[in-house]
Amino acid sequence: MRVFDQKKELTRFLSAHKGKNGSIGLVPTMGALHRGHLSLVKKALEQNELVVVSIFVNPTQFDKKDDLQKYPRTFNEDLALLKSVSENIVVFAPSEEEIYDGEVKSESYQFDGLDVVMEGKYREGHFDGVGTIVGLLLSTVAPDKAYFGEKDFQQLQIIRKMVQLKNLPYQIVPCPIEREPHGLAMSSRNERLSEAARNEAGFINKTLQTAKSKFGIESAIYISEWVKSQFDKNELLELEYFEICDEETLTPISKRQTNKKYRAFIAVYAEGVRLIDNLRLN
Repeated sequence: MRVFDQKKELTRFLSAHKGKNGSIGLVPTMGALHRGHLSLVKKALEQNELVVVSIFVNPTQFDKKDDLQKYPRTFNEDLALLKSVSENIVVFAPSEEEIYDGEVKSESYQFDGLDVVMEGKYREGHFDGVGTIVGLLLSTVAPDKAYFGEKDFQQLQIIRKMVQLKNLPYQIVPCPIEREPHGLAMSSRNERLSEAARNEAGFINKTLQTAKSKFGIESAIYISEWVKSQFDKNELLELEYFEICDEETLTPISKRQTNKKYRAFIAVYAEGVRLIDNLRLN
């Protein structure tokens, strides 16, 4: 397993690999790796001769400085986990100055409304930061395919839009959500929870599953009010938002149509830790 922190050295190494007609997969991460990340890496390994895993905590996508400072950093443990999966992995772990060429700031994007709801509504500038860092990683690695988990489904749709807007030649591959035994979507943020809160947070997925069973029987407004009432009763979890949206446009639902796919999105605080999840409804 090779580890690079300089773009020039990485691109030189990858150019030699591409010269042998070898396909390359990219798995962008912010480290603190868990089984969810590894599932993306394994899928990438199945579909490519070489996989690049980036480990970089991107400052431009954090709207709160405190959240950036508290984000877990476990670089040595991350390397050990990746090595246990395969030696055929390249790790790219640049500094802020290296990946941003000395000027750490976001590009400004127009994502056709995908960025103004849900996460975009509550995290100012977040998706400009996401689009910027993913664009930088794609241009540096130039992979055949890049892999993203569906836990951050809004982010996935925005990355697809960014690739479309810039006419980039990279295939974006979605990967299913990996969950803990009690249903909580796997996230690096889960490590900041106490055992009690982590177990209780399984309530998030349980609520989504019940909302799915109600979808098609009850109205979206009724389901949203029902979800809010469930969290009002929960002393450990605080609901930030719950939305039922068109899966393609991320527009909140007004009236259900038979030819469209819908997904429920949720954000919840547990012990000050922000957790997100989503579930396809039909």
